[in-house]
Amino acid sequence: MTSRTHLIVNADDLGYDPAVSAGILQAMREGIVTSTTCMVNLPHSEEAAKAATGLAVGLHVNLARGRPLSTAIGPEQLDDEGHFDEAQARGLSAAQVTTETLAQLEELEGWLGRSVTHLDVHKHLHRHPSILAGVARAAASRGLPVRSLEAGMRAFLRARGVATNDAFLGEAGTEAYWTLARLREAFSHLPTSGVVELMCHPGHAPTTLQSGYGAQREVELETFLHPDARQALDRSRATPATFEVLKPRRV
Repeated sequence: MTSRTHLIVNADDLGYDPAVSAGILQAMREGIVTSTTCMVNLPHSEEAAKAATGLAVGLHVNLARGRPLSTAIGPEQLDDEGHFDEAQARGLSAAQVTTETLAQLEELEGWLGRSVTHLDVHKHLHRHPSILAGVARAAASRGLPVRSLEAGMRAFLRARGVATNDAFLGEAGTEAYWTLARLREAFSHLPTSGVVELMCHPGHAPTTLQSGYGAQREVELETFLHPDARQALDRSRATPATFEVLKPRRV
């Protein structure tokens, strides 16, 4: 698609928790993070979205926690409190996912006062075929790119006219994934062309909820704010970008 490497550094989970959101916005304004994706169905989502003035914000489609925004999701597919359950979400139909994705999109764009840059999915639930199909349908109807994790997903999206990244880097486990050493190594081995998304989870440790990835966020925040991270990016010769690079150009 492109003769040079465009690198999107996307921080997931804006709106998850005020401290997490504050760290993400700091990493974007002071560090090398170029993009974020926001949840819309959690208590602190709206304030996070409205704090992201002037920044590249996509939708973090959330089918794993919080309440649905559409009536497409039946009570039998939610927990006793009417919240999404990650295991149950895997059984959602493509039509349900499309309707809920569009509802979440409208909510976020109303807060932002503008279009989102792209879509991705919390917990990578679009690894499941019906969820991928539903998200792809919503994205195609709005001309929005979608994060792909691997070649099969990439082919599925492109066959439906949905733009996506050419390569994907990133993970979140029991240990902080993006240490400075790992980031330097990744930057030294980037593809020589195409659009690469590097997913990350910087932030301050959550203050309003329990999370298995709390202290790890602070390690990642330090990494993406570190002067050496910018130097490593400069050495890579990749062009910092957002998912706007994948949207069709208006004539």
